[in-house]
Amino acid sequence: MAGTMNGADELPPDDEIIATLSDYLDGALPAERAQDVKAKLASDPEWKRVHDELRETRDALSGLQKARAPETFERDVTSTIHKRSAGRFFARRTFGDRIPVGVILIVALIALAIIGYVLWSSPTGSLKRAPDKPAQGSQEQVVPKP
Repeated sequence: MAGTMNGADELPPDDEIIATLSDYLDGALPAERAQDVKAKLASDPEWKRVHDELRETRDALSGLQKARAPETFERDVTSTIHKRSAGRFFARRTFGDRIPVGVILIVALIALAIIGYVLWSSPTGSLKRAPDKPAQGSQEQVVPKP
């Protein structure tokens, strides 16, 4: 076909007709090309048939309304799954499910730091070595004073 545009030469004739008529219906064709399409529609029954099919399809699609889920859809689905699964998927939430792991980790580190500080600062704390006692396993001998 002479005068095709946008690389439509590679398309089979039916696809080329569909692409051209789709652009025509969208109003995307230049005025000169649109006049050529009008002439084709008046003279060629194949073009007229494809044009009518495209218009029917567009009219049917434009009549469809976007379906929206009801506001309670998520809650209804969750309760249905819970009933049918006998609670296998939605068991009671544990402590770790309700509080993020990061928060638990921070609280645990703070608690360990406090415990370590208390043990270190205590006069009888187990983290201090007595300065007058030699370390265990040393070679020095302690001589008791009389």
